[in-house]
Amino acid sequence: MADLEKLTAKMLEAAKRAGAEAADAIVIKGESLSIEVANGALEHAERAEGIDLGLRVMIGQRSAVVSVSDASDATIAVMAERGVAMAKAAPEDPYIGLAEPEQLATDWDVGALELVDPAEPATPEALKAMALEAEAAALAVSGISKVDSAGGSYSSSSIHLATSNGFSGGYGRTSTGLYCTAISGEGLEMERDYKGDSRAFAADMMGADEIGRIAGERAVALKGASQPPTGAFPVLFDERVSSTLIGHLMAAINGRAVARGASWLKDAMGERVLPEGMDLVEDPFRKRVGGSKPFDGEGLATQRRAWVKNGVLMSWVLDLATGRQLGMESTGNAARGASSAPSPSVGNLTLTAGVQSRDDLIKAMGTGLIVTSMIGSSVNPNTGEYSRGASGFWVENGEIIRPVNECTVAGNLREMLGGMIAANDGQAHLSRVVPSLLVEGLTIAGS
Repeated sequence: MADLEKLTAKMLEAAKRAGAEAADAIVIKGESLSIEVANGALEHAERAEGIDLGLRVMIGQRSAVVSVSDASDATIAVMAERGVAMAKAAPEDPYIGLAEPEQLATDWDVGALELVDPAEPATPEALKAMALEAEAAALAVSGISKVDSAGGSYSSSSIHLATSNGFSGGYGRTSTGLYCTAISGEGLEMERDYKGDSRAFAADMMGADEIGRIAGERAVALKGASQPPTGAFPVLFDERVSSTLIGHLMAAINGRAVARGASWLKDAMGERVLPEGMDLVEDPFRKRVGGSKPFDGEGLATQRRAWVKNGVLMSWVLDLATGRQLGMESTGNAARGASSAPSPSVGNLTLTAGVQSRDDLIKAMGTGLIVTSMIGSSVNPNTGEYSRGASGFWVENGEIIRPVNECTVAGNLREMLGGMIAANDGQAHLSRVVPSLLVEGLTIAGS
């Protein structure tokens, strides 16, 4: 991390020499390893290492972002000169600018977040063994015709951010992952499904045999899928896909969308957007979770925040620029890469769980659709009209009777989110802990 800190300092010095009035610099360094197996043997292996340097320079109310993947002194000097030249030619933006010094984070404990696995990095041999075990477990499930793919991965990255007005900080993170995709049936009757797991600490991962078995069982459960009937029915968004609904909500309260007026929730501040008693909370301090971080992409301290409290929308998601545009303070939610300026973004989210199980909700829905997979997306950002392709299972009299596919689910997001019922099956290790969600009266287009 010390080397990355030195690089950001060099970039800021170069920007000042080139004529920048203010600047921020970010360095992202990472390495990754991924393998895939097929038919009991290694099929593909890939290792990658790289470093990205990003520099944002400001002259008055004009700015530009430049990035390179070469950390030499000569390249840094050229990128600074190029950035200043670009900024001088850029249009003025009244909302750009670094944070005030008193806004910057000054105290954090990266170690408490446990983002970096202290164990030795996974080797290609270890990842291969895990993937082969998952493949074998899937093939052992009765009804599985083949495994489409199984693979493992390991990644490690470090980031350091510095600003010309005094902020400097960095952190690292690791991730180990494993997945398996299984196929049941033959020819035109083939159905596929998958299971995967990814953790900051490899020791927390689900067993490879369990991942393969679940992938196989899911694929077999889809055998013989056909279209459901067309009509208005309740729809249960399984925990596997339910976070997509919350993703649409977060997109609608993103400060950039609100500032443009392109949000179906642009006038909903202080209004009920979720059922009474339901909270939607961001917590950037959860241990060993991918969305945790000690500060945002502009050097502001992150904080635990309820975006929705007791069903009522409490705040927009803001970085410095969108906050200024909307006459509000940043919520400490800036995210940025090496080649882009900061923009509002959220990390870990938890939706209040219900008291009923997923099975309880299935029994309560009577006749309707359980969605376990979705494709495509059509959401009108101004009205919230929603339509997505879906597959899953058909329910009659509170019992799953058959798998279904090739259908479309449609409704209005404001109505869907406002009346949904949550189960209690959210997965605590995920960055977004969202349980299965039951929504009444959606339009299903099937047979």
